[in-house]
Amino acid sequence: MPVGERLKMARQGAGLSQRELAQKVGVSAMAISKYETGQDMPGSKVLLALCEALHLKVDYFFRSISINLSKPHYRRRSTLPKKQETRIHEQTRDWLERYLELEEIVNDIQKFVWPMEEKCRVSSLDEVEEVSQYIRDEWNLGTDPIENLTETFEQHGIKVGTIEGAEKFDALTFTFNDRTPVIAVKMNIPGDRQRFNLAHEFGHNVLIPAEDIDIEKAAHRFAGSFLVPKPMIIADFSHRRDTLDLYELHLLKHKYGISMQALIFRAKDLGIISDARATSLFKLFKQKGWHLREPGDSLPAEIPNRMKRLIFRALSENKISNSRAAELLGTDFYQFCVSEAEVHEGFPISICD
Repeated sequence: MPVGERLKMARQGAGLSQRELAQKVGVSAMAISKYETGQDMPGSKVLLALCEALHLKVDYFFRSISINLSKPHYRRRSTLPKKQETRIHEQTRDWLERYLELEEIVNDIQKFVWPMEEKCRVSSLDEVEEVSQYIRDEWNLGTDPIENLTETFEQHGIKVGTIEGAEKFDALTFTFNDRTPVIAVKMNIPGDRQRFNLAHEFGHNVLIPAEDIDIEKAAHRFAGSFLVPKPMIIADFSHRRDTLDLYELHLLKHKYGISMQALIFRAKDLGIISDARATSLFKLFKQKGWHLREPGDSLPAEIPNRMKRLIFRALSENKISNSRAAELLGTDFYQFCVSEAEVHEGFPISICD
């Protein structure tokens, strides 16, 4: 990919206009425009200034991998401005290119096996339950709670990453090149919300709904049934209840890694509680402000770790240097080790000096 295209992608990923980037670098907006359109090439001094302004390594401009993304599906709370969509798109592209390049370096490319189409066609929301259990069976998950959804997805060839995104952005999903599914979620959100977003976006990838089926409702139902299979929630709640205890919901939230409100939806969808009772519970959550932050201790967000493991594998096999690791990670290598050490009792900072 030409340097100019890379520069445009990086600028848009940083959420900067040509004029804003020009001011940071000390050149004119016209110069930035010429660089991006290939009419001119930045000299080494300007290239270094661009890297500093965009927090990039020089290697970024000379990557061997470039990808074609399908039109992404966004999970969001309201319409995003075009500039924010572009920023999210380019942040995702940057992360994914680094991920794929690392896979090539260590020769460990995880492939996603698409489920059979006839098994994923649904003509009603109830049939979504069958699709989610079919995929669970294919992955040998049974009906047990999924301890780490991110690891499960990565193990089966789905590329999962966290990005800064935007305030009203939750997640996006798309496919690239050979139709490999990619899911990017907003970083620093509660674990239950993150896991639901991941499962919801996966539903968008695999479900083939009839024309009269609301795809958002289908993906929502898929997320709930994939995280909490019907036999398990019936075993925990029983077939019919007049109401649900709040602390009971909290404990099950930690068992399944799904929010209390999603559990209420799940119970309503399966007829365990009435629509009226579910509405009453949702009103209570809103009155208490719990629809924004649920009571009790929250679930920590899951962190995609496969890319990190591949980095240290490549280092141990002398396939990359520390500076190359930094470019692939998209951050200073020593600072990466410091942040990792904060949650791993000092390790691996001792081997990153």
